[in-house]
Amino acid sequence: MTIDRAKLHILYLQIRDDQVTRREELQEFARHGQLDEKQFAVLNVFDQPNFAPDYADTYDAVFVGGSSDASVLKPDQYPFVQSAKQLLKHCVDQAIPVFASCFGFQLGVEALGGKVIHDPKNMEMGIYPMQLTSVASEDRLFSDTPDQFLVVSGHKERAFKLPPHTQLLAFTERCPYHAFKVMDKPFYGFQFHPEVDHHDLAARITRYQDRYLETDGALQAILNNLHPTPESNRLILKFVDRILLQKR
Repeated sequence: MTIDRAKLHILYLQIRDDQVTRREELQEFARHGQLDEKQFAVLNVFDQPNFAPDYADTYDAVFVGGSSDASVLKPDQYPFVQSAKQLLKHCVDQAIPVFASCFGFQLGVEALGGKVIHDPKNMEMGIYPMQLTSVASEDRLFSDTPDQFLVVSGHKERAFKLPPHTQLLAFTERCPYHAFKVMDKPFYGFQFHPEVDHHDLAARITRYQDRYLETDGALQAILNNLHPTPESNRLILKFVDRILLQKR
């Protein structure tokens, strides 16, 4: 059966507390997925921290974004962490497609039985070369992605152990777990930001520099190293086309 992409209805689990980035991130997902913003139903967890695991049942997919304001390791401080983990576990159980970026990746790792750690020594902030694993060549999203490509990455926490029944798809020199898929399920997690391109990065890192950059000149160093990230950004469209619309 052919699915009309204009009729896709996606639950967007958003973990942003400032209005500028809320709007910006939605635009990014819509732009790179070639979707209309109106196709996304936004559930911002700062506004609605409690929700049922089956909240996503009436949607075609769930997208989960990043966060500059929360930690999956502090559920007492951020009560929405538990609700979000339960929702993602439910999505796996019910085979609801999930595209989880950065904070969403970490939620997925913890929800499905893996482990996330705080690792500021190996923080990534900027544009980095990504390396694919051997199994990525057989994956629906990564099969035609070059073995090495550039991505936008920004995190101080990372996966220490992936959940069982998952496949590692990508890694960097600093971060051994950057993309995974749940085996036989339409669930993808990305520690990097497929929704963010180099223009978006310049705006966001300038806005958030006081939170992430501790040394003089760090902002300028990132801005001096901006490069397009088309293969990374293209993953969102591939997910829409190849997972939600089942096209190759």
